[in-house]
Amino acid sequence: MTSETTASAIIPDFGDSATAGRKLAIICSKGNLDMAYPGLILANAALGEGVETHLFFTFWGFDMITKSRMADLKFTMLGNTATHVPQGLGGLPGVTAMATRQMRKQIHDVGVPDVPDFLAQIVDSGGHLWACRMSADMMHLHETDLYEGVEAIISAADFIEKTDGAQLLFI
Repeated sequence: MTSETTASAIIPDFGDSATAGRKLAIICSKGNLDMAYPGLILANAALGEGVETHLFFTFWGFDMITKSRMADLKFTMLGNTATHVPQGLGGLPGVTAMATRQMRKQIHDVGVPDVPDFLAQIVDSGGHLWACRMSADMMHLHETDLYEGVEAIISAADFIEKTDGAQLLFI
């Protein structure tokens, strides 16, 4: 004798209303090439889903939006055990340049834009870019030093106010 249990299927609704009113706040605190892309990719994905998206650049994340550095971010293997390369090699002359070239090639080969173009895509899609006041002051940077898509240099408290109710990611 067998008994059958019937459970009703739970089917998620991914309709347009699923993202209505949602906000995503991403704090970008790192300026290495490999750490720039997670925030940009997540922001782009959120915007594609209709989620209001704000990026806040602070500390070394400023390199992503500083005109003089944003197109020349580096990738270093030093301290990054995920490269599965002996750490001593990372300190040798030319290794950072070689690793950066290789990572740029891999990023390009999968069709991902470079950082300045990615920022433009995010802004064009309605994303908001904000720079941290304290970091700007520490680094003696002004709005004229930053990527044109940055809306303003604001305090952390201002960012918290602008992103009230948002899902928060710290990268």
